[in-house]
Amino acid sequence: MTKVFISTSTFGEYDRSPLDALRGGGFEPVMNPYGRTLKEHEIKSLAKDAAGLIAGTERLDGPLLCAMPGLRIISRCGAGLDNIDLDAASRLGVAVFNTPSGPTLAVAELTVALLLNLARRVGEMDRDIRRGVWRKSAGSLLNRKKVGIIGFGRIGRKVAALLLPFGAELRYFDPCRAESVFGCRPSGLDEILPWADAVTIHASYGPSCKAILGARELAIMKEGAIIVNTSRGGAVDEAVLYEALRSGRLSGAALDVFKEEPYNGPLAGLPNVILTPHIGSYAREARSEMEMEAVSNLLRGFGLGAGCGPEKGAGRS
Repeated sequence: MTKVFISTSTFGEYDRSPLDALRGGGFEPVMNPYGRTLKEHEIKSLAKDAAGLIAGTERLDGPLLCAMPGLRIISRCGAGLDNIDLDAASRLGVAVFNTPSGPTLAVAELTVALLLNLARRVGEMDRDIRRGVWRKSAGSLLNRKKVGIIGFGRIGRKVAALLLPFGAELRYFDPCRAESVFGCRPSGLDEILPWADAVTIHASYGPSCKAILGARELAIMKEGAIIVNTSRGGAVDEAVLYEALRSGRLSGAALDVFKEEPYNGPLAGLPNVILTPHIGSYAREARSEMEMEAVSNLLRGFGLGAGCGPEKGAGRS
């Protein structure tokens, strides 16, 4: 059977159908045994001789792709392709697919849940009660609050749609878009940051990029604002964010993604921070849809069915 390496850490955990479809297509799935994002040497070892790779968020650069000479298809289980060297894949004749729509609602709902949690200080009071402290802390409503959305693709637009019933005032920053949607109008980043009570990030970010919210950007944010990052680790400078939260200049932050994962840093010691282990797409329905679409894309790439195609411009061959 043709070997397919699956690097995502929980593939098939909620629905075995994608694995059954792989085996039914004549493929032997080899799973990630570590339950976390893999390191480069682990991918080289586990994916050797693989013709297909169902990929997560691990970095797949040119040298790593060259170390897998039998690889023909990368089927990304997720929307973003910023972790894959698409030029190298093209040169090597490796086709690349993604699942752009599967995680949209799950990530957007998590974003709104984190915004609400921060605004009403739910996590803080939950921890107080568990420590035997009965203390009522006044939070804030999302109604009439100013929310800035950085990145206005599928997920950013869905976040805007979910926030509309709360009566929040919305603006977005996205250099690739200029139209108003749902009454959410485009603005420059330097205009949004001092204006917004809350900022959410849904932008692509590569490992070689400068942080979207670095020292300068965090310094011009409104006093007492909150930040939610469910996009990519590194999009917010974690060290600078820590100081802004510790000093009280920013009132709270929620991060689902980190520069290094698993995360084990100083933000975990702050009471006004919510940390989740990269679970944006981890709703059962979303995971099942993404995994089946990733398998369908792989089968399609090998000429074994119509499957579901990549986002326009995403596939390389």
